[in-house]
Amino acid sequence: MRPTHKKRNAGFSILELMIAMTLMLAALGIISAVMSSAFSVRARESRTSDALSTAQAAIGVVSREVSNSGFGLYDDATSKIANNGIVLTESGANRIRIRSNQFNAGGTPTAPGPTTLVLNEPGEDVTYFFDAATNSIVRHDPNGLGIGSGQTSVVVNQISNVTFEYYDYTGGTSVATGPLTTPTRNTGRVRIIVDVNLDPVVGQPDNQRVTFASDVTLRNNSYMLQQY
Repeated sequence: MRPTHKKRNAGFSILELMIAMTLMLAALGIISAVMSSAFSVRARESRTSDALSTAQAAIGVVSREVSNSGFGLYDDATSKIANNGIVLTESGANRIRIRSNQFNAGGTPTAPGPTTLVLNEPGEDVTYFFDAATNSIVRHDPNGLGIGSGQTSVVVNQISNVTFEYYDYTGGTSVATGPLTTPTRNTGRVRIIVDVNLDPVVGQPDNQRVTFASDVTLRNNSYMLQQY
């Protein structure tokens, strides 16, 4: 009678299991780091896209009215030199006040008349400025809700800063003087710069900023009208 031998099943030693677990944990760590970086980049790009959309929307709204500044206005009834419509004493690096005679009617609520520099219709006397308290671009129209009542509204929020730069044109030259921090009666172009600080993203550098700029030609100022 032959002796019987029990078949021993092959297995892993403790050392082999520890090596395998170490390699697996290292691989999981690498995969986790790669995925975290990918999600961080995705979040950053998403915030950048939102910031650009916000900046473009803000500039689009402001540009439409700034480009019409000075429509129907002139310095005096004798010379009739075109006025660019910018209220010089109330405009600067972070604020601009513009006027235009859109409805071709001047005067005041109590004494209507032909004076084009006295404007009382909605949209004819508008101020844009940056409100640091709410991080917003604000639009103020003293006649927006009807004569004497006024209207102040937020154009767009989540803005970090708004800057207006002014370029002057004089004589027959097409070379502008600027950028200037304050406008003059010769200002023919305004550059609107909107800054948006991006929200912090884990794994990405802090204090990232998106800047979007647009040049707006004041087509009603004296120099521009002479080009046609």
